[in-house]
Amino acid sequence: MSQTGFVPPDAVKREMNPQPMASHEKIVNDPTLFRECLKNFHSVVGAKDSVPVIGGKDLDLHVLYVEVTKRGGFNKVVADKKWREVSSVFKFSPTTTSASYALRKHYFTLLHHFEQVYFFKHEVPMFDKSPGSCFQAEGKIDAKFDCGYFVSLKMGSEILNGVLYHPNQQAQPSSSKFGAQSCNAIVPYYSPPLNNSGRRNRRRRRNGDPNRPKPNRSGYNFFFAEKHSMLKSIHPHREREFTKMIGESWNNLSPEEKMVYQEYGVKDKERYQRQLKEYKESIMTTSSCY
Repeated sequence: MSQTGFVPPDAVKREMNPQPMASHEKIVNDPTLFRECLKNFHSVVGAKDSVPVIGGKDLDLHVLYVEVTKRGGFNKVVADKKWREVSSVFKFSPTTTSASYALRKHYFTLLHHFEQVYFFKHEVPMFDKSPGSCFQAEGKIDAKFDCGYFVSLKMGSEILNGVLYHPNQQAQPSSSKFGAQSCNAIVPYYSPPLNNSGRRNRRRRRNGDPNRPKPNRSGYNFFFAEKHSMLKSIHPHREREFTKMIGESWNNLSPEEKMVYQEYGVKDKERYQRQLKEYKESIMTTSSCY
């Protein structure tokens, strides 16, 4: 099934295909020319022209562009899992964590469309990004699951994949073949409020101190919670299998992808240690008053 959305002509800004100011070979060999071309490109497409900071230093976008395109471009580097190799070129400080993930994020935000035009010589459609504006796109429904649809959307030369879902609809058992397959899409899940929290939580409230800080969670705990929410939305009647499925998903993550969640764990541990120190100090202060 495919559908083409129609919007009034006055709601759409005419498509503009930015033309390269220089060849890929020239901007690779001339950092100044590269910066001029990138600044002009961002101006044409209406994107913010900025220089990210990693490890306290400005990121050299020219070096990043050269290193990624020499390895075949963004999608190839992602597929071959070479972001750590790209990161090694910059010689970041050992204290700079998640550098590979940061490079991937900044490249996608600032250089991916630029790469499409200058390296691959593709046309990139430009759209009016003002509030309330619309654009034409052609899409198709690839498959249906309990809470929504898996879709593909074509915009110019780009094909995007995603999920359309019913946020407040409870999933029902699925008889479709696709419903039995695992999916990596992260679909928000809105669980119904619980009226009671069980005997163990009631015992905790009786015997425990409600002011004591909540224990920290590990990186895997954060990943588990995120994945569990997604699986519960798609496969609500297979909860007994979730632990195994999530463990396998975790093992299949690259070191860079795991580092994102491990960073959450490090920050949460710092939070817990800070709050626990304040909590103990408050107890000592209260005791000294008696």
